Amino acid sequence: MSALVLIVDDDFDLRQSMVRLLRSRDYRIEEAESGSEALECMESVDPDLVLMDVHMPGLNGIEVLEALRGRGDQRPVIIMSGAGTIDIAVRALQHGALDFIEKPARIERLLVSVENALRFAQLKAEHADLKSELQASSDLVGVGDGIAEVRRMIAKVAPSEGRVLILGENGTGKELAANAIHAGSARTAGPFIKVNCGSIPLELIESELFGHEKGAFTGAVAQRRGKFELAHKGTLFLDEIGDMPMPMQVKLLRVLQEGSFERVGGSRTIEVDVRVIAATHRDLTVMVSRGEFREDLFYRINVVSVTVPPLRARKEDIPAITDALLQRAAKKNGRRSVRIDEAAKALIARHDFPGNVRELGNVIERLLILCEGTRITAEDVARVLPSTTPSTTARAVGAEAGKSTAQHLFSPGVTFRDLSQRAERQIMAEAIASFDGNKSAAARALGMERAHFAKKCRALGLSEARDDSDLDS
Repeated sequence: MSALVLIVDDDFDLRQSMVRLLRSRDYRIEEAESGSEALECMESVDPDLVLMDVHMPGLNGIEVLEALRGRGDQRPVIIMSGAGTIDIAVRALQHGALDFIEKPARIERLLVSVENALRFAQLKAEHADLKSELQASSDLVGVGDGIAEVRRMIAKVAPSEGRVLILGENGTGKELAANAIHAGSARTAGPFIKVNCGSIPLELIESELFGHEKGAFTGAVAQRRGKFELAHKGTLFLDEIGDMPMPMQVKLLRVLQEGSFERVGGSRTIEVDVRVIAATHRDLTVMVSRGEFREDLFYRINVVSVTVPPLRARKEDIPAITDALLQRAAKKNGRRSVRIDEAAKALIARHDFPGNVRELGNVIERLLILCEGTRITAEDVARVLPSTTPSTTARAVGAEAGKSTAQHLFSPGVTFRDLSQRAERQIMAEAIASFDGNKSAAARALGMERAHFAKKCRALGLSEARDDSDLDS
């Protein structure tokens, strides 16, 4: 899509001439005839560039520029003036204008200024994204012992040249750990190349890793360098290596042993200097015992292992991670002033996140988008998080059970143990009934382990409910 330019000028004829010129170059255009109208316009549209006159009734162009920069808006602005002076030009540039143009502007001068401003803004945004990615990659947030151990291991292995195997469930931050190892190594100035071994089709993975020569196969219309070549003097991160097909495991082993390979369809041996970091959510020792993963490759990649714990095992870190994720989501969505209440963070921290930090990040972004105003409250969290989570449904089930049984629990001649079992049975039966016989859902709602819940059901004679093994859909 072409760039959107906001033209701000109270001179109708000059404004229309600029509109016609820029539209002829396929730019999209918005117009405003005053500074206040321009600020109002930018509340509803998001121009890529502002082309603005200085002298206008009400707010002048310099004042609008000051207002934009004062609220953190860094979009590119070109200032124009028909009475251009050095003082005005200096003031405009001091307040962040990318260029100053005297009116009437020559067509070539105006077009070059617009193109340069847009290109500069694009490069600036790309630089900011790369910087943010690097910062995020080295920012393993948390205060608990589990993540502290991960940071300790990273600090020990990063300066070495040893290969590292990062273990952990999906969404725990294995890529962040790999990035942090690269950032702390002597290769930090070199490239960090990522490959997801499970997302590449079998017929393309060899070409993806080692590259190919022109004509090597149908569709190979040009020579292409593979990830190993691109990672020369840097780090290659092989994510989900447990999903790598067995034929490719053999070829990868050779590269790790010899440090060389040939492109697909080629005969020239290419030598590379690459540090390999691998990651997987699978148990490779089990896969080795089943013959699904090569034992010699396992020992090649597993010089040192780092295990990133799941989020449920470090709930003390959830508030800090929530803050960090909210900042990133706010920046991404242009909502920098949004904050989250402590009560909301506490409610989030009570929940299990099977998808780990990735799932938490989705929840935070959803809260940011759906919340009213600039505060995320506990009520917002209760609406967004699933209703079957322990912190909400269990209390509701327990409250209803208490209402129905509080006046009828005591019975003369019945022991406390029998009364307790009777209460437990009624609460569990009502929970199961509320989920149409789904015992797994009932166990989650009551905050109980599924196996323990099933055992109690058998002990209390609740075996008529559907079996747990059928209840994970």
